[in-house]
Order: sequence, then C-alpha cells, then structure tokens
Amino acid sequence: MSASVIDLVATEARFGAHNYEPIGVVLSRGEGVWVWDTDGNRYLDCLSAYSAVSQGHCHPKILAAMVEQAHRLTLTSRAFHNDQLALFYEEIAALTGSHKVLPMNSGAEAVESAIKSVRKWGYEVKGVPDGQAEIIVCANNFHGRTLGIVGFSTDPETRTHFGPFAPGFKVIPFGDAAALKAAITPNTVAFLVEPIQGEAGVVIPPAGYFTEVRQLCTANNVMLVLDEIQTGLGRTGKLLAEQHEGIEADVTLLGKALSGGFYPVSAVLSNNEVLGTLRPGQHGSTFGGNPLACAVARAAMRVLVEEGMIENAAKQGARFLDGLKDIRANTIREVRGRGLMLAVELHPEAGRARRYCEALQGKGILAKDTHEHTIRIAPPLVITSDQVDWALERFAAILTQDFS
Repeated sequence: MSASVIDLVATEARFGAHNYEPIGVVLSRGEGVWVWDTDGNRYLDCLSAYSAVSQGHCHPKILAAMVEQAHRLTLTSRAFHNDQLALFYEEIAALTGSHKVLPMNSGAEAVESAIKSVRKWGYEVKGVPDGQAEIIVCANNFHGRTLGIVGFSTDPETRTHFGPFAPGFKVIPFGDAAALKAAITPNTVAFLVEPIQGEAGVVIPPAGYFTEVRQLCTANNVMLVLDEIQTGLGRTGKLLAEQHEGIEADVTLLGKALSGGFYPVSAVLSNNEVLGTLRPGQHGSTFGGNPLACAVARAAMRVLVEEGMIENAAKQGARFLDGLKDIRANTIREVRGRGLMLAVELHPEAGRARRYCEALQGKGILAKDTHEHTIRIAPPLVITSDQVDWALERFAAILTQDFS
C-alpha cells in the first residue's frame, strides 16, 4: 500500500469504531463491475456491496435521476405528500404484484417494520392474546444488526453483551419443513426467513422446501415473511427468489439493490390485511419514502428490467457456477449458488477464507469471506461472459494454492 493509503487506513482505525475488518484496499472510484483504488489499481467487484450495487457502480441512468431530483426536492418528511412517492408505490407494486407498500430506509428497518406489522395483525386480526405473539425464525439467520433482530440471531458474535433481548421468537433449523410444522402454535403470527441464507454462506434449502412452507403457513393462518433484501431484484436470476418455487409470500422485504447502491431505500411489501392494521402515528420514518429515495428507486427498478439484468444474472450465474465447479482443487469442499449469488466453501484444513480473498485482491478480484471458510461471490448483474471467464481464471489460480 502507498503512504497515502496507509495514512487513510490508520486515520480510519484511529477515529472509527472497530466494528468492521475490511480487506486492505482503499477504493475511490467505480464503474459497472469495476472499482479502482486510490493508487489506480482496478478490481472486479465480486461483492457488490452485499448485493446493493446489483445494477453496477454509478449506473448513469440512476445517477441522472438522483441528480435531477436532488436539484428539485430531497426531503419533506411524511407530514406532507410529495410527487414521487405515489409513482414509486405504483411502479413497485406493478413490478412485484404487491397490494400495499411501506417505504423505509435500511434493510434492518424493513425487518423491524415487518415484525411490528405481523404482530399487530396477529393481535387485531388473528386474535392472538395480547403479548403472546410468536414469530418463527431460522438458525444461522441474518436479518440485520438492530437490537430487536440480533436478539433472535444464533451467531454468538452478534449477540454477546448486547442483551437483554425481546421475547417472542422461536428458532428452528433452516430447510426443515417438519421443524416448522412442529413449531407452529395458535399464537404463531409469522415465519420470517431468507429464501437463501446469504450471510451464512449462500445456503440453499432443499428443493420443494418453500412449497411446503407456503402450504404450512396457509393452513395455519401464519404470515410467510420472506427477507429478499439480498436475494431480491434479480440477484438469483429471478425478480424474486420465491419465484424459483412458484410461491408468493404474504410479506416481502426489499432493500439494497432497490436503489442501485446510490441511497438507502427499503420497502415492506404486503397485502391490505397486514399493512392495513397500521394507523397514523403508529409507525413511521423521517426519511422513509422521501422524494429523492423514490426517484432513485424508480430508476433502479427501471434499468433492472429494461436492460435485461435479471435474465443476465441467470445466464452469467450458470456460467460462473459451472466454471467454479470445474476448478479441481483440494482446497474446495463445495461450490453452490443460484444466479449471481455464489459461494465457494473451503475445507477447514485449507485455512481461513480471508487469506484467499486477500490473495484474490492481488489478482484484481474483490470478494468477501464469511463464516471462516466460505468465499462469497456476488458481482453486479451487468457482468459479461468475458468478465466471468476472466474472473474464473483468477479464482482457479488462487484456489489451487494451499494457504494452510
């Protein structure tokens, strides 16, 4: 690293809370699938800001929408109407088939909002006794970092010394429909689950799992809440990951790619039954649904569809997955993925995945490790076949090395 980069990293360490451990690169520019560091080195971004930059870095049409709106009106609060919110509602509802929309900012806010909404529905519509609502979640889940959410995490690192936590959550294994059936009681209001567990290492449930989950939730009057904050908006090769099994959630959570990486935008999508329980003053957000966010999200959704990014994710994801599976390396335990949401899990004896990510950086690839031995791979959905092949050559070179 150059002296200026070392100074920036040292300054960040001196003044910032140490709640992240980033790879040793300081980025200053991005375009499409590429990012550049302060020394001018170019990297293929295989993280996409945890899928927030699905449309590619600094997409010109989203940028233009943001600049135009920023010149007109940025924030009014929801104390007044603005001329972008209704259009955002209309367009996201048409895209996803939703009936009601609750705009928020971060993904974690969307999760918290959904928890509040399904509990309220449970008390006022389903008739659960006050204070007894239960929500079922899965082991190794990741739904955000708020106090309410980490209370039902099974990762000790996210929970330790942050309690006490709110009650009302049951944890079951992911991908086990029988466990869900056994956990449901008359007080169960919702099952909150990721279609694919991203932070856990791109864990994909067995085929037919969500079909059975949908049937169980319907039979027991339980709201199926799908956290599609990472999987949604084309990441898995479908608009929503639920479409791989032809089901529909009662509540769908979107974020990250909803703004193409320009601005924090999230949304709770549901039906009149759930979101219809909210009354003025019972829930809100100063920035939620602001005109700048709505204009950016509208452009982000538009380019996703008009430029064929969802179809490209399916095509290039299959190419990337096949290429990774063709790498013959003793270090690899398993390769898995759907669309452009991929992972390479290493044998424990191969060493920590971070060492491989640091080596990939030297080859011009930025990827991120998770759960010690897994490399997550999630490039922007605009990646081309040539770029996939270029990346595969470098993954092969690094994965065939032994860093143990």
